[in-house]
Amino acid sequence: MYQDQTLTCRDCGQQFVWTAGEQEFYAQKGLSAPSRCKECRAKKKAERAGGGMGGNAGPREMYDIVCANCGKAAQVPFKPSRPDVFCRECFDAKRTQGGGFGGGTAPSDDAGAPSTDDAAA
Repeated sequence: MYQDQTLTCRDCGQQFVWTAGEQEFYAQKGLSAPSRCKECRAKKKAERAGGGMGGNAGPREMYDIVCANCGKAAQVPFKPSRPDVFCRECFDAKRTQGGGFGGGTAPSDDAGAPSTDDAAA
């Protein structure tokens, strides 16, 4: 189906491998092939995010997680303090379904409450 491809970065000119797994992910999301290597994409993203509150703080530290919903490996921009952490896709899906995120509770409430809404019994 998909095979690893060697692409050339439009910024630095270095070749990089676009893996079969990445190609499948891009296809599922309707995205076109990347034109920059991972390093240049991160640099470009940091430049775009450079304005505002942190100035030029550099790239955010990311933390590896396993999604509590789908089991997929993902990264989040915060250090998880609870085991029920979700990947972006599951988080967005759960949030749009009104599935227990937000709900007026303080964001710092890490008391370990379950992520499902069993309070409404």
